[in-house]
Amino acid sequence: MATRHIIYIINPISGTRSKKNLRQVVEKKTSEAGISYEVFPSVASGDYVFLKEYILERKVTDVVIAGGDGTVSQVVGSLMDTKVNFGIIPCGSGNGLAYAAGIPKKAELALEVVFSGKALSTDGFEINGRFACMLSGLGFDAKVAHDFAQQPKRGLATYVQQVLKNFLSAKTYPFEIRLNKRKLETDAFFISIANSNQFGNNFTIAPAASLSDGLIDIVIMTHQNKLNLLLETFKQVMGRNKLQPQSSIRKEKSVIYFQTDSLHIINKGLAPLHIDGDPAETPEELSIHVKKKCFRLLQPVV
Repeated sequence: MATRHIIYIINPISGTRSKKNLRQVVEKKTSEAGISYEVFPSVASGDYVFLKEYILERKVTDVVIAGGDGTVSQVVGSLMDTKVNFGIIPCGSGNGLAYAAGIPKKAELALEVVFSGKALSTDGFEINGRFACMLSGLGFDAKVAHDFAQQPKRGLATYVQQVLKNFLSAKTYPFEIRLNKRKLETDAFFISIANSNQFGNNFTIAPAASLSDGLIDIVIMTHQNKLNLLLETFKQVMGRNKLQPQSSIRKEKSVIYFQTDSLHIINKGLAPLHIDGDPAETPEELSIHVKKKCFRLLQPVV
């Protein structure tokens, strides 16, 4: 077995947890495990290509991200072709990918997964060439993500506050969905594009989603009154809405839920976009496709 050498990337502002003690825990536990390591801060640009040469020269075997889904997505997207294993210490406001993979939030337990877990091939997907590892969306949840990013205080309480605020003024957006040879026009509050089964904080939006099935789950919450919107969202979260074959997709449904390996979306109303929880520029068209088993994620042995 090759000697392990770990790079830790710590995002100092993700979530609400202090990162000062986290670095001490990381250094103590990794030293005790007898594994060589370095610690780097996250970078504001989200571009970690500069680490590729370092990884090659130092024979780095693992890159472990202490941050939220956005930081994980940026690091993996930059470095997945280096063939390192990726680990996560969940420190964000949602931690959707970590929770979907069964990685505990407590740093000491997450480090145990890094040290003794199994590296499993994991899917991602691309939106107009930009990598996403977990869940992206158009419409309501993206508007929340954009507003959340402007808040001085992070964390779940702030996120919930923004959800409630935006729900009162939520509107639908017109979309055209192109799927294989089919075309569907609909107005929707949001479209979720999910490789993970959840938004984060164990809030499940795509119950059938798998990190390694070669498919993305698409959830479209169509135009309906707000009371019904709440009811249908609850049913979706609780797993009561079953997957629909592509042949049965109809715009008359309150919730359209299906799987695919690619699709094209015409964003006629310029609905806002988020990619793994981070605000992104609003495109007029989105070309989306799965990247099958494109990185190895350290996960608990079950």
